[in-house]
Amino acid sequence: MNETNSSSNETSYDDFVKNFSVDSILQNFTGDFNEGLNVCEEICDRHAGDPERVGLRYARANGRTGEMTFAELKRRSAQFANFLSSQGIGKGDRVACLLPRTPELLICVLGTLRAGAVYQPLFTAFGSGAIEYRFGKANTRLVVTNTEQWAKLADVTNVPATMLVAEADDPLGAQADHLFESTLAAQSSEFEPVKIGAADPFLQMFTSGTTGKAKGVAVPAKALPAFWMYMRYAVGLRQTDNFWNVADPGWAYGLYYAIVGPLLLGCTTHFNEAGFTADNTLEFLRKFNITNLAAAPTAYRLLKANEKLIANYPGISLRVASSAGEPLNPEVISWVQRAFECRVCDHYGQTETGMTSANFHELGHPHRDASMGYQIPGYRLVALDAEFNEVAAGETGELAVDMENSPLHFFQGYTWNEKMPFHGRYYLTGDMVVSNGDGSHSYTGRDDDIIASAGYRIGPAEVESSLLEHPSVIESAVVGKPDEKRGTIVKAFVVTHPDYDGVDDLAEQLRQHVRTRLSTHSYPREIEFVDELPKTSSGKIQRFLLRKQAEEEVQTAASA
Repeated sequence: MNETNSSSNETSYDDFVKNFSVDSILQNFTGDFNEGLNVCEEICDRHAGDPERVGLRYARANGRTGEMTFAELKRRSAQFANFLSSQGIGKGDRVACLLPRTPELLICVLGTLRAGAVYQPLFTAFGSGAIEYRFGKANTRLVVTNTEQWAKLADVTNVPATMLVAEADDPLGAQADHLFESTLAAQSSEFEPVKIGAADPFLQMFTSGTTGKAKGVAVPAKALPAFWMYMRYAVGLRQTDNFWNVADPGWAYGLYYAIVGPLLLGCTTHFNEAGFTADNTLEFLRKFNITNLAAAPTAYRLLKANEKLIANYPGISLRVASSAGEPLNPEVISWVQRAFECRVCDHYGQTETGMTSANFHELGHPHRDASMGYQIPGYRLVALDAEFNEVAAGETGELAVDMENSPLHFFQGYTWNEKMPFHGRYYLTGDMVVSNGDGSHSYTGRDDDIIASAGYRIGPAEVESSLLEHPSVIESAVVGKPDEKRGTIVKAFVVTHPDYDGVDDLAEQLRQHVRTRLSTHSYPREIEFVDELPKTSSGKIQRFLLRKQAEEEVQTAASA
């Protein structure tokens, strides 16, 4: 283990914990969590008094750049909220966006929250099946999308009302119920924010599961203090920072901490619409003078693999960097320090809870490489054995949140009760950790079959279900296989119908089928056709045997 201490002028973690109170965080909000508040007011309006204060800087896929002040975001979000109100959409209704990282996305998020409605993210890599499922479960009232994504809706049953981001003369405009720019231009730029209670949802998320479809997670307004705490002390966000969270707002880390979190602190956030490449990322870091960066380990690994390109982008001046989504390799931590002269800190969280553990940028403590760090003040994290007893130092157990002693904990269960993740006072994360005995934990893996690949958490059940939709597939089992760049890739073991024996391109057909129906990040990069799958006497697939086989394949290839 490699431990290094934070600088001596920082507030110590231990001292901060001793003096911590939720009330000290609540003082940073204008609304009252007891009597009601509006999320858009908290993350936008209260920063709009300074007409020059920038809320968003962005680069579009075509290379055009721009910025929007908090004042402009307030005005534009009011127009969107007025449109929602004209459609009878308000408190509690779900409004979805199938958009890339563009200003229009942020306007829709803020306008939805201003109206007291619930924002529902849709990842642009989703296929029609994933979109249809989420529409149906959430009873979505409106979807906002663009011309690139429009075709996906053709294969979705029961599509809600549609709003299209497109030029006025685009032929697709006639197919949509509303056009974004012209519709908003007709709306008033004044809208009184609708207040919601602390327990009322403002985000409708979905998270992967090992059995069945994705589970719903409704995030309540009382999550905001936890978001504030993470951004301020773990990410170490300062007013002087240029902050960029690379994560897509179609997922929790991007939505919570690339939109809500930085705007909550009144800081400028950055959107890069273009897909991730080493050149594009380095140029964005240079052009926008990014000083505070957050990304999944995959991003850091791909930059490391293209280290020679860094010399082409002089002037990159990162102050701090953060990583989340999967464990960060110590080798990568050392490389970031060498390449950019800044520390990258590993953080841990879930869609359900937000971030709960971190190596902190703004609090002093020993930093442990290959560790998820220390519990965020306001949480008590423990590791539990099979009998739900808290384990001793050096022992392995399932990471759990002690809800009775975690005043920032906000998750109260899945939206449609898809699973019961609680045992008494504990919320069970499903992640296995080692207790380090000093308040920190080190991640060892999942206690189920969730696959963490390139920062995404992929439920094998959904991939298997997609594969089974193809007429060639009789059975399938999906596992994670170690991979140097992505951490893990999805591998599928498939039993096919005899009629499809010898079909040359069947593996590619199946890959494309999953990409189309589910998403472009969940498809199996490897497919192995087998005669049968290993099962228990009761017929349950033994994925652990297949995982072991996949791991042995990697070891064999490495030693060859």
